[in-house]
Amino acid sequence: MTPSLMQNTAPGDTPAQTRLIDLVFPGDTNHHGTLFGGAGFALMDRIAFIAATRHGRVPFVTASCDRIDFRAPARIGQLVELVARPVRAGRRSLTVEVEMVAEDLIGGARHLCTRGSFAMVAMPEGKTPDWRLPAIPAEAPESAGGELRMTDIVFADQANSFGKMFGGDALAAMTKAAFVVASRRSRTITVLASSRRIDFKHPIAVGSIIDVIAKIVQTGRSSMTVAVELWSETLLEGSRQLTARGEFVMVSVDPDGRRVAQAPAS
Repeated sequence: MTPSLMQNTAPGDTPAQTRLIDLVFPGDTNHHGTLFGGAGFALMDRIAFIAATRHGRVPFVTASCDRIDFRAPARIGQLVELVARPVRAGRRSLTVEVEMVAEDLIGGARHLCTRGSFAMVAMPEGKTPDWRLPAIPAEAPESAGGELRMTDIVFADQANSFGKMFGGDALAAMTKAAFVVASRRSRTITVLASSRRIDFKHPIAVGSIIDVIAKIVQTGRSSMTVAVELWSETLLEGSRQLTARGEFVMVSVDPDGRRVAQAPAS
C-alpha cells in the first residue's frame, strides 16, 4: 500500500474551496437526457451547506438563493463538478458561491452549467452572545500531482441500524473516485478490473463529511492502479480520521469491452 495521500487535518482547519463530483445517470434526467434543474439545485445546496459548516463549525440553514443561472445542460454520462467558496461573512450569515461544471469524460470538454449564490445562516446554539463567524480564509492552492479530492456528506439512507455508513456505500464512493481519476487520465472508457486489500479502520457516523482522495500510482499499457483514501470529518468539531484505504485497478476498454492502449500522459 502506498503512503498516506493526505496528512491528518487539525480541528478548525478550513479549506477555502469544497468540491463535490458526481456522474449524471438516467434517473436524474428529463426526457431530453439532461440533468433535472431540481437535481442540480439540490447538489448545489448540499455543497453550499458543507462549505458553510466547514467554515463556521455550527449548524447552518439555507436562508435564500440569489439568482441561480442555468447556462447550459449536463447530459447523461457526463461528470458534474461543483465547487463552493465562502465569499462573505457577516456576524451570523455567510454567502457561499457555487459553480457547477459539466465534463465529457472521453473528450475532456468542460462547460459551465450553473452558477449561484447561497445565503446560509448560522444557528450557534450554546455560543456566547458575542459569537460571530470567522473571517473568510485565503484561497487554498489546488492539489498537485494529479490528485483528485471529492467531498460529500453521509445521509441516513446510507447507514445501518447503528447509524454508521454501510461498507458498500463507502466502497462505492471510493470506486467512483478511482473511476473519475482514471477516466480523466486516459480519456477512454474505464472499468474496474479488481480491487486490492481494502482496510476499514473506523466507522463513519451519519452526518459526517467524507473526503475521498484518489491518485494514480501505477500505469500499464491499458491499466491504472489507483490508490484511494476515505477520510471522515465530524460536522461541527472538524476532527478528521482516515477511515478506509485501498487500491483499485482500472482498465481502458473500447465500446465492445476489449482492452485498449492508453495514450501517453501529456
